[in-house]
Amino acid sequence: MTTVYIISAPSGSGKSTLVERVRETVLRLDFSISYTTRFPRGSEQNGREYFFISRSEFEKMIQAGEFLEYADVFGNYYGTARRFLREAQQQGHDLLLDIDVQGAEKIKLELAQAVSIFVLPPDRRELEKRLRHRSLDAEDVIQRRLVTASREIEKFGEYDYILVNDRLEDSTAALEAILLAERRKRWGTQQTADDFEILAIAERCRLSNVRDRVQPILASFAAPATPGGC
Repeated sequence: MTTVYIISAPSGSGKSTLVERVRETVLRLDFSISYTTRFPRGSEQNGREYFFISRSEFEKMIQAGEFLEYADVFGNYYGTARRFLREAQQQGHDLLLDIDVQGAEKIKLELAQAVSIFVLPPDRRELEKRLRHRSLDAEDVIQRRLVTASREIEKFGEYDYILVNDRLEDSTAALEAILLAERRKRWGTQQTADDFEILAIAERCRLSNVRDRVQPILASFAAPATPGGC
């Protein structure tokens, strides 16, 4: 049985780096590379970060029913192809979907058993710092991403697990633990000492256990931005 994991985060939260790391350590985990109509940025390559296709090609895929979900974000289409789920099921692998909150809502309507994970930055100031450090976006785009992030983090309560990505090593370990804990619960096998440790790490990230920690992060987005940003 294939478990589908949804991971979402505001742009700049470090989600892509976390996904890259767990893909190297968690076996039998497939990854859905999204399709998009935007142009590549920086060192991005077709088939690695995204499949870059034209708007007309994307719309043909929509008409053919080839997407589990798709959305128009900042004037560009992004979508998750159904074929990745079929291939994971055929191979007996789990599937990790890297999608925004809008797409996550659609996936959960179609795949009710999907496990959802939301990645948060430590606060608004740190998110703005990371966005500027990437040097990928113009100032107006950075400001628009911050506004979008404020709306996206309000959806954190709709996710099963919350990761606050303040220290990369800790966040990577926590994400790996979540993936493995869900897999072990599905298998229902006798648990070892290592299993109990993995389950404990994952449980600390469960929504019901992180609400207090999330409140200051939400407050930082609600407060007026500091002049100069960072």
